[in-house]
Amino acid sequence: MRAYITYFKLKFISSLQYRMAAWAGIATQFFFGFVYIMVYVAFYESGGNHLPMELPQVVTYLWLNQAFLALVNQFTKDQELYKLIKEGGISYELARPKNLYFMWYFKVIGQRLANVTLRFLPLILVTSLLPKPFHLGAPASFLHFLFFLLSLGLGTLLVTALTVFYPIITLLTMNEKGTVTLIITIGDILSGIVVPIPFFPRFLQIISSFLPFQYISDLPFRLYVGDISLQYGVFGMCIQFIWIILFILLGNILMKINIKRVVVQGG
Repeated sequence: MRAYITYFKLKFISSLQYRMAAWAGIATQFFFGFVYIMVYVAFYESGGNHLPMELPQVVTYLWLNQAFLALVNQFTKDQELYKLIKEGGISYELARPKNLYFMWYFKVIGQRLANVTLRFLPLILVTSLLPKPFHLGAPASFLHFLFFLLSLGLGTLLVTALTVFYPIITLLTMNEKGTVTLIITIGDILSGIVVPIPFFPRFLQIISSFLPFQYISDLPFRLYVGDISLQYGVFGMCIQFIWIILFILLGNILMKINIKRVVVQGG
């Protein structure tokens, strides 16, 4: 276990060095946050009735999405893993007497935590000081905030398991631009990053409830704003845990199968 923690620390520390990229990311997330919020403000002010969430809840949800985007998004690929597969560097990874899946898992989670560490605090501080309707609201209650933190932690473990799962698929296809890109696109839509899940048509809400993507970010953010009950939050976190275990087990199995078939080209 100590070796995997070392992989995590190395990736975390090295990713903290990219501070200019972090500032560029903060500026980008502020911009898109304001754009998304202005669209919803115009929608609500146009007289929409029977909307699934109150405007302050939607605004807070959207700012949380932007603040923790580096942690929960799926479209950020770990290019180092794909490079190892395509250029043969995976042979060096296989030479190490460690479980390759967990080596990759701890590296990915280290990178995600480093990226969000550099970005979330400025976004939270600034948006909490903005005037209404652009204001980041407080959590619905202390228990909602506690459940939000627990659910966000589980969501991080889940999205990391998914992020590691994609390079494992690439071991078979040798190209991540087909199947992997399609899954990531669907996952982004059904995770609530583009549109909060309550605004989906009923049939899409039902479909998303049976898939893992909703439990990455939509669940913790809706817990924060109080859109869902604490009882459902407990149920949702149980679902998160089940998906985490399933993807880790499946990832390990596929990794072992694919490693037996790996052919490293060149010499």
